[in-house]
Amino acid sequence: MQFDTLGLRAELLRAVGEQGYTEATPVQAKAIPVVMAGNDVMASAQTGTGKTAAFTLPLLHKLGSQQGERKLRALILTPTRELAAQVHQNLRDYGRHLSVRSAEIYGGVNINPQITKLKRGVDVLIATPGRLMDHMERGTVDLRNIDTLILDEADRMLDMGFRPAIDRIVRSLPKQRQTLLFSATFSKEITTLAHQFLKNPVRIETAAPNSTVEAIAQKAITVDQAKKRELLSWMIGSENWQQVLVFTRTKHGANRLAKQLEGDGLTSAAIHGNKSQGARTKALTEFKKNKIRVLVATDVAARGLDIDHLPHVVNFEIPNVPEDYVHRIGRTGRAGREGVAVSLVCGAEHGLFEDIRKLVKVPIPTEVINGYEPTEPLSRDAGKTNQRGGGGQKRGGGGGGQRRSASGNGNNRGGRSSNERGRGRGRGQSSRRAA
Repeated sequence: MQFDTLGLRAELLRAVGEQGYTEATPVQAKAIPVVMAGNDVMASAQTGTGKTAAFTLPLLHKLGSQQGERKLRALILTPTRELAAQVHQNLRDYGRHLSVRSAEIYGGVNINPQITKLKRGVDVLIATPGRLMDHMERGTVDLRNIDTLILDEADRMLDMGFRPAIDRIVRSLPKQRQTLLFSATFSKEITTLAHQFLKNPVRIETAAPNSTVEAIAQKAITVDQAKKRELLSWMIGSENWQQVLVFTRTKHGANRLAKQLEGDGLTSAAIHGNKSQGARTKALTEFKKNKIRVLVATDVAARGLDIDHLPHVVNFEIPNVPEDYVHRIGRTGRAGREGVAVSLVCGAEHGLFEDIRKLVKVPIPTEVINGYEPTEPLSRDAGKTNQRGGGGQKRGGGGGGQRRSASGNGNNRGGRSSNERGRGRGRGQSSRRAA
């Protein structure tokens, strides 16, 4: 469906066209008219299919008709600071021809510049729950005129322990409002949240819940934990991977693996919740510019990275929460582009991997690499609570030889991030589709 058939304001169509987009994605085509009609919405779509534009475009259409006194009318809650920044950028890109003022607030940075922006007056606020609570306690934000609330990646906010903050924030808002809930996955907790905060919502789904994008080629490799890093270095070098996003479960594991990969001659950096926002931004920028070959991240990055044409994602450690796998591998294969997602599975992670397979319901071929044959016994239950992972213990590029196929089915999903206050995610689209 073309954007010019959705009834959007001319200023928005102009901005969308300037971004190189003409065709709406399925979630955009379904959600935009429903949101513009004033309905509450509970929407789910695969990662990388354009959920951001599905709510920012109709929001800007609405705000463009409410010119006058500058009041905070719309609140967008996101789980992470990277996602807040990405949503804010999309909002500015699409609203460039409208006099709509927006601001982003999240933790990890000085609060005073945020207070100054809020005092000047904004129409839209993009916030992480923790930092918004800080402003509420200081009395530096006025939520009395909010008529649109958007919960973006609500499942991740619940995973990160933000439910109490969300409850308090929503209680502070006017009861008469439009509420939109967007997520890549639905769960029983999300459905409960929707029933509590939304009124007769229109439910929009463009793919089966918790499904993965077909453009992503998924596979698993069984290998002992102690040899994972050595195998990873060999794969990157032998297959000439130039841009690889690698996921670990812990911050310490991310730091250690990045350091070890550097020792193997691969330019690497780690991003996680203990890194300053400046360090995280710098690492991501250098990764996008191919100055860094390997970016090692905890799950805080699974919802906050928008990287054009990212070709490879590696699950160095299998996540404890199966749903997160979708968000990890969703950093590649965005907007129909092809991508590869590889999961390195040790014996203790067998149970976690099987849970992922059951959830995503698609076959994932499993391989064994000559020279890296696993010796660890398979465990159904090991690793399901607080399993820690590390990098491999050996240095050097390793010897790996030829692949040989093993079992045939599988699936994966990502891990639980620490309870961090504010980080963010991104969204991507092809040259014809809006983010």
